[in-house]
Amino acid sequence: MVHGYKGVKFQNWARTYGCCPEMYYQPTSVEELREVLALARQQNKRVKVVGGGHSPSDIACTDGFMIHMGKMNRVLKVDTEKKQVTVEAGILLADLHPQLDKHGLALSNSGPVSDVTAGGVIGSGTHNTGIKHGILATQVVALTLLTADGTVLQCSEASNADVFQAVRVHLGCLGVILTVTLQCVPQFHLQETSFPSTLREVLDNLDSHLKKSEYFRFLWFPHSENVSVIYQDHTNKPPSSAASWFWDYAIGFYLLEFLLWISTFLPGLVGWINRFFFWLLFTGKRESCNLSHQIFTYECRFKQHVQDWAIPREKTKEALLELKAMLEAHPKVVAHYPVEVRFARGDNILLSPCFQRDSCYVNIIMYRPYGKDVPRLDYWLAYETIMKKVGGRPHWAKAHNCTRKDFEKMYPAFPKFCAIREKLDPTGMFLNAYLEKVFY
Repeated sequence: MVHGYKGVKFQNWARTYGCCPEMYYQPTSVEELREVLALARQQNKRVKVVGGGHSPSDIACTDGFMIHMGKMNRVLKVDTEKKQVTVEAGILLADLHPQLDKHGLALSNSGPVSDVTAGGVIGSGTHNTGIKHGILATQVVALTLLTADGTVLQCSEASNADVFQAVRVHLGCLGVILTVTLQCVPQFHLQETSFPSTLREVLDNLDSHLKKSEYFRFLWFPHSENVSVIYQDHTNKPPSSAASWFWDYAIGFYLLEFLLWISTFLPGLVGWINRFFFWLLFTGKRESCNLSHQIFTYECRFKQHVQDWAIPREKTKEALLELKAMLEAHPKVVAHYPVEVRFARGDNILLSPCFQRDSCYVNIIMYRPYGKDVPRLDYWLAYETIMKKVGGRPHWAKAHNCTRKDFEKMYPAFPKFCAIREKLDPTGMFLNAYLEKVFY
């Protein structure tokens, strides 16, 4: 018998969204999962599967049954010949990386946060950067899915191919992901080099930056021309680090949080803070080398609100210059640093923000110093307007104001995904308030 808990309060990592599910389950096996789904069918309850809880939106919230996959977190099989690993969907990437290290393997690309589950990162369309690399879900070669009626589907290019095309970015609405098989590569080291530039220089020479570095991204400091360019590339150099507690924490976190808190009373300070911290922390060249996953992962120290949209790669310059012009024209609208700009290869996953096009992700942020919300509505709306205008698609895990009408325009395969969802979950067992806005 699977044991459920009452009175559990769920909160996402940033503490921006929370809910009180009626029952909270931590199954350890497929049999226990089936029991929970049978109970939900009997009592006509909705079910939400939750991973690491890092999504900065209400995509994981429910007032029905919540299933936490943390106890289904084993590595099931490592095929060193094919360089593939099969894992239970509840494994955290933070636990998977050291396991892959042992076998001399690595993920070819991985996001900046590693306290996230294999089932969750693919479901929300998590990405990193690198125009030759797709979103993380493109590394999935097979998976198993438990559907609302208790059936287990084996999905890959070879079996249930139409479901496979949908389920790699599943939004949590097609069933419960049980296992994931990932295509890996031989273990590798990366060198990260960051150096200062200007927005104009980077946008004028975007193609050459993309050619020069395999994992290229840049940080723009709003209310200025300042940019920090970050290259990450394969290296044979021994591990070395440019990290320092004083600069990274005392200055880059504690002082910054204090000044951002003061700026909630004096919003005019934000532009000065962005320029001051660029001068303080980003004007020198920095280098560090390590195992790939150590370089990909960095710590999110701040609780924050974020938006992250994928736009056609060729619209990068237009969109960023328009965002800059909007901030210049409206001095009362303030924007925290950085605006993080990353790139990803196009794919054929039905609801991937990179569906059939190489994309640029533009991530904006507003920190919550000491948990205090900073007014962001004007910035948010102006950003969304620009993103929609250039054909953007929002990151599924992050907060956005889009509805079904928008998604029908954005995604050529939206009707196909809806048909698959309705077939696999005819009663809407896996829906919640977030998903109702998407599908109704």
